[in-house]
Amino acid sequence: MAAASTCDSVHTLPKNVVIKTEPEAEDVSVKREPVVPLIAPVSGLQPLSWSQDHRLAVCTSSSLAVMELVCDVHNNKQDLTLHRTSIPVPAEEYKLRVGPSVELSEAMVKFATHPDPTVRQAFLADSVINPSVGVHKGIKYASWSPLGCDSSGRCLLACLTLDHRLTIHNSHKRLEWNTLVDLTKKYSERLKERNYARKDDKLPQTNLQDFDELQRRFRMQTPLRMEWSSIYTIKQVQPDNTGVDLEMVLLAVLMENGDLVLWKFVLPFTDGADVTFYDTIESGVTRPSDLAWWEYENADRRMSGLIVGSEVGPVKIMPVSLSGVKGYFTLRHPVILWKECDEIAVENLKCVPMIHPIHKSSCSLIVASRGCYVFWCLLVISPAGLNVHNSHVAGLHSLPVVSLAVSQQGVAVYTCSTDGWIKKLTPTFTESTLIFKQEEMMRPENLTGRRIHGIAVSRNGAYIALVSTQGMVDGYHPVNRTYQVHFVTLKTPEAAAALLLRSPTQNLYKMADLLDLVRWQILKNKSIPASLQDELDQKIREADSPYLWRFKLFLVRILHQSLQSPNTENNWKPAKEGSKVFIRDAEEEDGEDKEGAVKEEGEPGGEKLEKEENQEEQRAEVQAWMNTVETHLMRENMKKVLGVVYLNTWLAENISIPTCGLVEYLSKDTNDRASEVMTRVLFFSTYDTTARSLGLVFLNTAL
Repeated sequence: MAAASTCDSVHTLPKNVVIKTEPEAEDVSVKREPVVPLIAPVSGLQPLSWSQDHRLAVCTSSSLAVMELVCDVHNNKQDLTLHRTSIPVPAEEYKLRVGPSVELSEAMVKFATHPDPTVRQAFLADSVINPSVGVHKGIKYASWSPLGCDSSGRCLLACLTLDHRLTIHNSHKRLEWNTLVDLTKKYSERLKERNYARKDDKLPQTNLQDFDELQRRFRMQTPLRMEWSSIYTIKQVQPDNTGVDLEMVLLAVLMENGDLVLWKFVLPFTDGADVTFYDTIESGVTRPSDLAWWEYENADRRMSGLIVGSEVGPVKIMPVSLSGVKGYFTLRHPVILWKECDEIAVENLKCVPMIHPIHKSSCSLIVASRGCYVFWCLLVISPAGLNVHNSHVAGLHSLPVVSLAVSQQGVAVYTCSTDGWIKKLTPTFTESTLIFKQEEMMRPENLTGRRIHGIAVSRNGAYIALVSTQGMVDGYHPVNRTYQVHFVTLKTPEAAAALLLRSPTQNLYKMADLLDLVRWQILKNKSIPASLQDELDQKIREADSPYLWRFKLFLVRILHQSLQSPNTENNWKPAKEGSKVFIRDAEEEDGEDKEGAVKEEGEPGGEKLEKEENQEEQRAEVQAWMNTVETHLMRENMKKVLGVVYLNTWLAENISIPTCGLVEYLSKDTNDRASEVMTRVLFFSTYDTTARSLGLVFLNTAL
């Protein structure tokens, strides 16, 4: 982009000089920290949200842009790979229904010219009620569900537009998005059926000609925030009186009047007609600002609540009653976390479950931004009851905190203000409280002088995403602003490898952001780090788990990709056979031939041939290594299949499932004791059900 001002015209600059305010693609050789341009300005107070399945949602004025981080094992490029999709903002304008249209029109005319200036000004200044203010277009907020909620085991996406439309979406084969249900419309129909009564079913005593009643009906169905709970398992009784375990997730929606509306989604959620209204909780907060789930789990005990922040300062937890959840307990009354009404709004509420290293008990850390400060609260449940410790972290930023993100791996809190500075807070436990270590993060060069609108951290803390726009250019505001999403690396490949080795989830897909850093290191160095290889082999000897073998296969496959010769052919170019040859093309071909001849002359033929032979030997060695690991995993999966199919006592006697050569294949390895025992057990178990059950006991004893 070129920036110019009136006073600059006196300087005689060449016409071919361009003042750059945005980095260009050719400025960076390897895009490990890419800059992704947005086609529309960002919207909403919290424009970034990172999901558990490694997708970043960016709220803009025209659509919800989604960028998925892909760790591709078949790609030998070192760049960070992102798949981009989007959910467009609906073109049609949405209007909240609060009563008969004729009565509503009369009320609008009445309050627009009301003789009482307090009533008239309140009506004219209300952007939700007054239609003459105009409706803003864009995305207000986006929230991702936990992993495993849709039909493909991925995350659902709740999207709230600036015209107060709340919809639920899922992705289809990573390419398109489907709208499953419109919750705003569904809730509006429910309120209409109940004649806009309160939770206690008390009908309103006045109609829309009363300004307070008009405000109440609009505010009771205007969403501000929505957040997903974790996944719960409930018991459902079938017609034959048998119990079936079902998984469900709740979506809490914070309304403008302070009500909390809960929606129940039975998983996997595929049809919008399956969503059911669960409950309404009256928080009593008149000016709510933000929402977060508080969930506590210790052994077989589970508790949860909804944290509600206010524009005037107080923060409280509202109890949530869940019936049918095993081991679930409900808070007896709301818990006040901060009660001072100091007119400092509570924003960016986050709650992180933790383990107290001194007391060895479960606890929760709640953080939020309040102006230039960071509010924190530590909740510890002990036999004596619920202990609340709270305070503020001051001196972080000179400007208000615009965004706050929390990394779950090695809990760390990241804050930023509009001036572009990012701070990292690391909590340290003491006997009775918390101490936060403050660090100033190194700001990337391409973020100098830019304004930051929001930050988000990936699932395992490998990357942080920032959305920014230009600041002052030569002392002037730019005429046209452009918005960008920056990806910045937070962890080193060595730290990522250490986290992968001791991962409690034992799932490579859930650790994709860390895997991408390890992948980049192998592609760059064309070798697996010796320390990582030694530690991985040591852990495999100690605990022969499939996760470690899959991790080893991933490393070997990436190493194999790094040794492949780069593809120099341009597939997009048409074939030259039978086509016209222009003079410029002929000159370019001659130039390439000359360059190739110079390279061949500079490198002796013997050394070049020896180098190619060494590379070929290395590739063959890695290929053999990869085949060995794949064979091991294949054999282990065969044993697992045979064990599940043949060694279950509930299978009927007449059921016969062919092995398709699995037993013969497993018998080829005479050193595999487990395969030998399983083959013998299967031989006897095919004749008698009793022998099958005895064989299962024998197999468990032998292994």
